[in-house]
Amino acid sequence: MNGFEAQNQKVAVIQGNEAVVEGAIAAGCRFFAGYPITPASEVAELMSRRLPQVGGAFLQMEDELASINAVIGASWGGMKCCTGSSGPGISLMQEGIGYAAVTETPCVIINVMRGGPATGQPTMASQQDIFQAKYGSHGDYEIIALCPASAQEAYELTIKAFNLAEIYRVPVFLLSDEIVGHTREKVEFRPYDVVERKAPEKSGYLPYRSRPDGLLDGMPAFNQGYKLLIDGQLHDEAGNRAGANIEKSARLVKRLCNKITDHIDDLTDLDIQKMEDAEIGIIAFGSASRPAMEAVSVARKMGIRAGLIRLRTLFPFPEKRIADLTKAVSTLLVPELNIGKLVLEVRRSAPGKQVVSLPKLGGALHTPDEILAAIKKEVR
Repeated sequence: MNGFEAQNQKVAVIQGNEAVVEGAIAAGCRFFAGYPITPASEVAELMSRRLPQVGGAFLQMEDELASINAVIGASWGGMKCCTGSSGPGISLMQEGIGYAAVTETPCVIINVMRGGPATGQPTMASQQDIFQAKYGSHGDYEIIALCPASAQEAYELTIKAFNLAEIYRVPVFLLSDEIVGHTREKVEFRPYDVVERKAPEKSGYLPYRSRPDGLLDGMPAFNQGYKLLIDGQLHDEAGNRAGANIEKSARLVKRLCNKITDHIDDLTDLDIQKMEDAEIGIIAFGSASRPAMEAVSVARKMGIRAGLIRLRTLFPFPEKRIADLTKAVSTLLVPELNIGKLVLEVRRSAPGKQVVSLPKLGGALHTPDEILAAIKKEVR
């Protein structure tokens, strides 16, 4: 299969998983290491064909632990890179993800979520891994997580994930799910700005000296004339181990967290629909937001002032923005494909509001009628 760009093809009907691959390549990804796992297997399968066409490299590793570490190594070798898996594989990657966070290694981690725990439901959708993305590794750190709801967004948000990884020097999750990954729909290959990797100045360079905004300046690579010491222990600006130094250790951990949370306004990405006069609001992300959109549309035709806040960036969670948008709303509904996780963030962000959880387990998506029934129940 030749690339759509090479064929000058602007529109195609493809799976969400295929759109992720095209988005990654459009963003400049030239290295993928992974291990096949449903429902993410198409990502690795297509990467194995597409990357060699653009001068990149694909490695099928022996497991997911090796995959994330190969990605970290490739990133320090100067390449934009990613891995892709599903819940059990992401569990195996967690130590490496923490290592990427403390070494400020830009990389993208694609999680096409399925039901768990353990082997769980290999071919069914879920949104059960959202806290795994935020809290999966040990210690204090922050990540960025983006959530597509369609194949088009799978393409767009993959490009954005690579851009954010470069800007913030952090692992970025693309949290997809089986429904988004396997839904085949139209994707327009629109032009998007791509953040190119820039090497910092070599003179006086210290690999972990941050700018006043807490971010690192550029991304060096091995064998290009920089003195680089990359180590998982808490370190000083030069990369020297400083785990026994209270002040330096505290300063680094605080910066790792603040470089994300201090830029939450820049990272927040919401699709806000009909919230300007809403009496009842829905907050959702990913595939669960699709029946929510239909339910809001039908409710409006019935004279119910319903609105929707769709999260395209899940973490850092936009708590202040959610609070502002829901000031005039009496009730918030939170449909999600898990036992009730996003609802905890919403309750924290909207104190004093009635927040109703609409969890769904088993792998099936809510129907619009189920969400509409919940809307009608709350406004009657």
